Amino acid sequence: MKALDAARLHYFIMRNRPDSLTLSVTFVGERVEIDIFEDDHLEISRFRGDESVEGGAELLPEILRGGR
Repeated sequence: MKALDAARLHYFIMRNRPDSLTLSVTFVGERVEIDIFEDDHLEISRFRGDESVEGGAELLPEILRGGR
């Protein structure tokens, strides 16, 4: 978190599992999730995209049904 603060990046802290915290950092065209575990190891996932709009309100039911 200190490194993200020093880089002046905004992030969200989430607690999805009992043994870790997840930091979600958003860049233009990319989202990074950093999982910090109780034993101090990290797992990092990167999600890249072009941020294009894929639809409107009609797309939400499809997403909720598990369609992609």
